[in-house]
Amino acid sequence: MVRFTLEGAGYKVVQAADGVEALEMARGASVDLVLTDVNMPRMDGISLVRELRTLDSYKFTPMLVLTTESGQETKMRGKQAGATGWIVKPFNPEQLLATISRVL
Repeated sequence: MVRFTLEGAGYKVVQAADGVEALEMARGASVDLVLTDVNMPRMDGISLVRELRTLDSYKFTPMLVLTTESGQETKMRGKQAGATGWIVKPFNPEQLLATISRVL
């Protein structure tokens, strides 16, 4: 749904299967926005954000975290890792696009 929504709005999407693959891809190219889920195999989204923030080309890249978790502790961990924003699932496509528009 996320990919379909973004491509339908004209965004080019690069997708990774998990956090480790995303980090490997990020080391080879930069993007305008990172959109990650908290719960992923091999490396969770918060760890991915933290690792990406150590790369010069991602120090100022907006990073949004998608999750079903809306607890303050998880949000605080995301913010401390360097997340720009938080989107709680389920969400509607308009909400996703509006949030992306705000951070870009």
